[in-house]
Amino acid sequence: MNCTDVIKRHAVSSASRHARRISQWRLIALLIFFALCFSLVMISCRSLHEPKSVYERLNYTDADVYENEKKRIIKLVETAPVEALWSAKLLGDEEAVALSAQRTLELYNKSIDEKNFLDALKYFRSLTASGEEKLLPRTASEEMLLSSALRDVPGLFVDEQHLPKTISDCINATVTVWVTRGIAIKNGMGYADNVIGSGFFIDKRGYIVTNHHVIEDMVNPKNERYSRLYIKLASDSDTRIPAKVVGYDAVLDLALLKAEVDAPFVLALGTSSDLEVGDRVSAIGTPLGLDGTLTQGIVSAIGRKLFTTGSVLQIDAAVNSGNSGGPLIDSHMRVQAIVFAGIQEFQGLNFAIPVEYLRQDLPVLYVGGALEHAWTASYGHTKKSSDGRENLGLEVQYVMPGGSMHRAGFMQGDVITSFDGKKVSSIETMQDILRSYTPDTISVCEFLRGDETHTQLVYLTPRPENPGYEIYSSDLITGSFIPIFGMKLATASTSSRRAFAVTEIINGSIADETGFSENDPITISSVNFSDDNSRLYASIYTRRRKKGFLDIGMVLSAALDSPYYF
Repeated sequence: MNCTDVIKRHAVSSASRHARRISQWRLIALLIFFALCFSLVMISCRSLHEPKSVYERLNYTDADVYENEKKRIIKLVETAPVEALWSAKLLGDEEAVALSAQRTLELYNKSIDEKNFLDALKYFRSLTASGEEKLLPRTASEEMLLSSALRDVPGLFVDEQHLPKTISDCINATVTVWVTRGIAIKNGMGYADNVIGSGFFIDKRGYIVTNHHVIEDMVNPKNERYSRLYIKLASDSDTRIPAKVVGYDAVLDLALLKAEVDAPFVLALGTSSDLEVGDRVSAIGTPLGLDGTLTQGIVSAIGRKLFTTGSVLQIDAAVNSGNSGGPLIDSHMRVQAIVFAGIQEFQGLNFAIPVEYLRQDLPVLYVGGALEHAWTASYGHTKKSSDGRENLGLEVQYVMPGGSMHRAGFMQGDVITSFDGKKVSSIETMQDILRSYTPDTISVCEFLRGDETHTQLVYLTPRPENPGYEIYSSDLITGSFIPIFGMKLATASTSSRRAFAVTEIINGSIADETGFSENDPITISSVNFSDDNSRLYASIYTRRRKKGFLDIGMVLSAALDSPYYF
């Protein structure tokens, strides 16, 4: 072999080794690339926070499922007999029904003996709805229990002797509510940290109504600051009188206080349903610490949906910080609403809570503690007739997996027309009915599925602070985005858990107002929550038909409570 052949062979060998190195590096780079992509996909999937599993309705025709459910119910009888009774009725097992009904009856009798008529009413309603009313005493009735429960409740019966006769008397029926929170340090300086609100007497014994947000520091278990509650009479602004919180409703922003003082005057509760737009009203309170201040205006609008259950009045009477909890009275000096101040950034835009909500709350507030609202773990809107002029009922647009209505077999598209014999014509009437019920109650729900009428038992559970967060934690994104954003999604890719397509849009929802349409593609990169889990933020990439299919990245935000959860 000559020298030239050796050089050529060496060159070929070197080139081959070089090519192999390049191929190896390409392979390594490709593997790294795929690994990074996989990691990003997994990180993105984890950031969606989807539950590992979603509750599915049990198939009671399966013998093993039936027996396991029966065992669970019998075990539940001692700790939660009403829920056990409802579950037993769904299962259709006579033995389980009898055991749970008997235990519920025992609790009913115990409540009657202890004169806890609200609890007795809950058990009475549950036994009656379940068809077990034959166990109850013949003398028992819902009217009798309601009458007994309301007998001593402050504010529900007019105290003629102590009603105001002049506007000056109305002012003297109001108080300044003080919550002292000790000393606050700011910029190295200490100053008194106080919350000032308003309130008014509803009973000669010293019972006072105010807003929950005024006294929130007194009842918030997360509050670690020193707090004391006082009131000041309008006729004596120098004396602080100790007071205590009796009960409170964080959802409707109401609270009942008690001070050891005889009320100089007591305000009567009116009926805000008599009010119309343009009616003159007066607000009394302590704006900016100026006690005994009266301002006048008109009802600007009714039915404003600022709360998650119920509607409020909009007024143009001047309201400032410190007015919260004060009365809104009409020309006959009756309380028509409770002021909860205004929006500081917009002068003249003020609101008040209709007195009907206070009437509903008072029996529970008087018992004491936090008032829990009932719900069915569902979401929907008012069903309208084809011409839009008539309300036909409440259309169920979503049921939470594992929730009461889901377990009871309700489906999207069902229209609720009656609840415990009370007509349901809209989401508002359903919310009105639910406010009069306590959790842990069984009720009969009548609904339309197509053209057929059905009835089913529904078990009411406590309404969570943020229903949307509960729903997101219980369902996949394809379902939970229906109540949260008003869009139903379907998985659009077998290789990516982040790719979806819009299959349905709810009119008037966030998705509708943001310009989404059916069949729009969506890629969700992340889902995050506010610190208190009251808002959800979804980072998405989409191409909307209404926007000419332009590629866009955006963040959708939604409050995790609304008037359409029920």
